[in-house]
Amino acid sequence: MKIHEKYIKRCIELAKNGLGTTYPNPLVGSVIVYDDKIIGEGWHKKAGEPHAEVNAVNSVKDKSLLKKATIYVSLEPCSHFGKTPPCCDLIIKNKIPNVVIGTIDPNVKVAGNGIKKLIEAGIQVTVGILEAECHELNKRFFTFHEKKRPYIILKWAETLDGFIAPEEILRKAQNDTEKKPVWITNVYSRQLVHKWRTEEQAILVGTQTVIDDNPKLNARDWYGNNPIRLIIDQNNRIPEDCHIFDNETKTIVFSKLKTTIKKENTIFEVIDFNQNIAVQIIEVLYKHQIQSVIIEGGKQTLQTFIDENLWDEARIFVGNIPFTTGTKAPILDKKPFEKYSIGNDELKISRNHD
Repeated sequence: MKIHEKYIKRCIELAKNGLGTTYPNPLVGSVIVYDDKIIGEGWHKKAGEPHAEVNAVNSVKDKSLLKKATIYVSLEPCSHFGKTPPCCDLIIKNKIPNVVIGTIDPNVKVAGNGIKKLIEAGIQVTVGILEAECHELNKRFFTFHEKKRPYIILKWAETLDGFIAPEEILRKAQNDTEKKPVWITNVYSRQLVHKWRTEEQAILVGTQTVIDDNPKLNARDWYGNNPIRLIIDQNNRIPEDCHIFDNETKTIVFSKLKTTIKKENTIFEVIDFNQNIAVQIIEVLYKHQIQSVIIEGGKQTLQTFIDENLWDEARIFVGNIPFTTGTKAPILDKKPFEKYSIGNDELKISRNHD
């Protein structure tokens, strides 16, 4: 069994290359092994492009070896026609006799059908190798299909004395005319946040964050895709000249009233702010096929999701400065299970297993 773990681990490593670019598809890696040597490997790079198994098969120089090889794949091969043909058919066509799979695909279009099809074709199938690790790899995909909602990451930075934002007088003292953030963390922490933005499908902030900071909510400090911008603006208070209305990235605004604002690449979704806001937002995100969201603020937005227990991870930076007064950080009754030092900053990460 250890030999199987060795190659599924390689599948996972390959799959991670697609983080942030495969939505709405999962992250998948595949290797083809003959005589305990890798003769082909590949990963899924982008929706609509070849799947991992296709790239792995195509990379094999001597195709005659496929009839004596084993193909490893981190997620069950697909059995249906989407934007590309079923990978099961490719495996069967090339007469690959052995298939080793990390975990079953939760998508109802697959969900064991791929395995069934392979077995019916006389192929030896082994399932459940490093299953927990393969599930973790696709935690966004699994959450979306099993819980019918996106994977939710809370993120904020707080000072040594527990504040998330300064008093307005301090903000005005640091910013002369242009509205911009008052930084709590160092440049390395901020760059890490931009890397995270390329990995998640969407980013959510509240009204006051946009009015106070006028953020772009993009990934300008890291190479990769910009996330879809999600804005809560109950009474349509955000000025039209704010960066979030620059049309550069798809933007969804949640408000209680229809608006006369017409912007390209911007969608307005009306929700009932007298009802459960967090639940309504994630229902809209599911409708838009959004599999992951990083919630960056402000306090009220973050606390809303915490209080409704609608979150999967919390990533909390503690900067090496005090504010003395200001807006207190959200209250999260979870002990961090991981801690990291980033220069003078500390990063605490908690998981919600409820």
